[in-house]
Formats: sequence, C-alpha cells, structure tokens
Amino acid sequence: MAGTFLSDAPKLEMPVECTLGQDCYIQNYVDRDPGSGVRDAGCGGLTYDGHKGTDFALLTEAQMQAGVQVIAAAPGRVIATRDGEPDGAYASGLTVSGKECGNGITIDLGHGWQTQYCHLREGSISVNRGDRVKAGEPLGLVGQSGQAEFPHLHLSLRHDDMVIDPFAPDLQDACATNATQTLWSAPITYRPSGWLDAGLTATVPRFEAVLAGAPLPPPRDTAPALILWGYGFGLRTGDTIGFEITGPDGISIRTTSEVDASKARFFRYVGKKAPPGGWPKGRYDGQITLSRDGAVIARRTLTARID
Repeated sequence: MAGTFLSDAPKLEMPVECTLGQDCYIQNYVDRDPGSGVRDAGCGGLTYDGHKGTDFALLTEAQMQAGVQVIAAAPGRVIATRDGEPDGAYASGLTVSGKECGNGITIDLGHGWQTQYCHLREGSISVNRGDRVKAGEPLGLVGQSGQAEFPHLHLSLRHDDMVIDPFAPDLQDACATNATQTLWSAPITYRPSGWLDAGLTATVPRFEAVLAGAPLPPPRDTAPALILWGYGFGLRTGDTIGFEITGPDGISIRTTSEVDASKARFFRYVGKKAPPGGWPKGRYDGQITLSRDGAVIARRTLTARID
C-alpha cells in the first residue's frame, strides 16, 4: 500500500522562514493514536488528542509582531482563503467556534493532495482564491488567529481528505526517529523536547515577559539578585532539570529537580540574593540541562560579565 499511496506524494519545503532550534521550533506533531490517547511521530507525546497537523511555533510574540513569513510548502492552486480574524482572540477567552483555523489558506496540490495553513496574522494573507503558487512563494505571516494559544503556523497535509503525517507518511507504527521515508524535501529532525532560550538576569523574570520577548535587566554589581532562567518545550513527568551558576570569588549555585507533570511549554529559574557589598566583578557562567532516563537530552550554556 505504501508504494502506491506515496507514488504521487508531494515533497514539502519548510513552510516558515525561520531556523528550527534557533528562532522557531515544532511544538506539536500529528496525533497518530487512533483512540483517546496521544502519540506523535516519534512515539512520544508532543501532540494532543486529534491534532491534525504540524505546529511551527515562534519563540516570542515580538517575532510575530516583527513579521515572520509563511511560504508555500509545495506548488498548487489556492482553493480557499480567510482573513480578518483577530490575533490572540482564543488566548483572551473569546469564542472561535467554526473558525478554529483562524486566518488560513488551502492549496490543492493535485492527485487528491492538499495543504492547509492556519493561524496566520490578521491582514497578512497575500494570495487569493484561484492563484497558482510555487513552492517557496510567500503566503502571509505567522500569527495567532483562531484557536491558537501562541504564535505559530499549523500546517496540515491531506490526501483524499485523510490526514497524512509528513514525518511518517506510510502509516506504519515505526517511530519517526528511525523512519527512512518522510515527505520533507530537506530533512527535519524530530525533536521531542529541548531548551528554547535561557539567560542570566538581575531580577526574577516573569514567563509572560519572556514569551513577549521583553528585554530583561542584565546582571550588575548592585543588582538585588542573580537569576538563571530557561524556557523549553516537551517536558515529561520524571525528567530532571539542572541549573548551575559559577562566578568570581567562589560563587557557585547548583540545583536539580525532578519534574512531576508533563508540560508542552515550561519555564524554570533559580537564583541567589546578592552578597554583602554586591556582586563581585568578573565573568559568570550559566548552564541548564534537561535529562531523561538518566541521560542529558538538552543543554544550554551562557556567559555574562559584571564590570
């Protein structure tokens, strides 16, 4: 079946002008569990029940406001568009019933294949019904319209109205980490978890400020505290998070903690109040780790100076 089924399958380009692991990431994969459970392409849980696409997420709202281009993953003819839906409505508690996709585009690729692009930024869609588009052609901007809790593009691929997972299109049970065939024109690595950003700052940060992309005050000698923070995705129950700060005059802060609940996105920080006389001048190093089943699966290191 797989050979016949995939004989005319499209090859998809990255649909967002960003670099995975740097300024964007995949928050959710297609849910491949046929029942009420969840299972993503890598046999993990980075999805939710009934999720029918791949979510390419931005790190901050500031990126969305600056404008990140959505591009056609494959060539075809535009058969439907919708614009004019406000960004952030669902996150603000407003109803989006019947318009869960928000501002969106559907493109017919031929041979029963379609792509659908959801949650684009209000007023950004640059194509019209009937237009023919090439792979890589701009379609609009990443937004947060419809049923979206954060800025992202939801890309769905369908064949004869059946949802197809581009990471494992042959519908077999093999995990995508070992899959030999995907529908991406250039390899996209399956990542179930990771750190997205981290920093050293002078005050306790708010997660809302980090998500908004707001600047945080840098460490300084007169600061009331020194804080190391990390922002990540794909946290699982039983994971271990480690923090370490080292600095001049023997300054050392180390903590580890085990996670008691899975989270799609998470934020953690540790810190210490300033010693008498303030923070000594010099170099400060920070490291955050995420460990699973006794092995480190993600690490971030950073450096700051107090002069």
